[in-house]
Amino acid sequence: MIREPAIKKRPAEPRDSLDENFDRKSAQERIQWALHQFPGKAILTTSFGAQSSALLHLAAQIQPDLPVLFIDTGYHFPETISFAEELTRRLKLNLKTYRPLLSPSEIESRYGHLWEQGPEGLEQFHEIIRVEPLRRALRDLNPDIWIAGLRRSSSESRQKMNFLTRQDARFKFLPLLDWSDRDLGQYLHTHSLPYHPLWAQGYVSIGDRVTTKRLDEVSDPSQLRHFGWKRECGIHDRV
Repeated sequence: MIREPAIKKRPAEPRDSLDENFDRKSAQERIQWALHQFPGKAILTTSFGAQSSALLHLAAQIQPDLPVLFIDTGYHFPETISFAEELTRRLKLNLKTYRPLLSPSEIESRYGHLWEQGPEGLEQFHEIIRVEPLRRALRDLNPDIWIAGLRRSSSESRQKMNFLTRQDARFKFLPLLDWSDRDLGQYLHTHSLPYHPLWAQGYVSIGDRVTTKRLDEVSDPSQLRHFGWKRECGIHDRV
């Protein structure tokens, strides 16, 4: 007998409406709401970027065993890996690390320096090192809600984002969406949490070492990541 392939069911609508008044809740209350609505079916993603410790600390206080997904692209700065190890120990994170199917040497042997081959090459680069591992992780971990740290103040492309949206087979939730850099800085100071170690060297937006610039190396902040060709790395608009 031929069996039909399993189909991932869409998660049930949360008991609260998608029009929940998240703008009136604190970030802590937002995370509590998400974890209450989807018990055992939530994950949080992190890049261990400049101010990542704020969201990680918030979530870890509420649910210490919450799965935290990190895509180790193979192109992170060594300082990012050290920062990830430090925060994992300090916050006792339930870290789930996924990596690309190809190593950096294999990628470059097959394709050369894709990140230098214009916008299309950069798209392919991100597909290999970030998007595919994330898709694989989401298949394995199978969450109903994905919590991420995107903020409206980070870029113009994020101004119209909502706290909660349905994204294919799951929801995406952005509890820090309305936080400013000042809000983050105050939270880090209050809880004695560290910035990424490269922050003090002028790296205010930290991604892969081959596509990230210091503030003093660019004439326009849009060029800090991905040579200004694009703002997003692909995991939030292609997964």
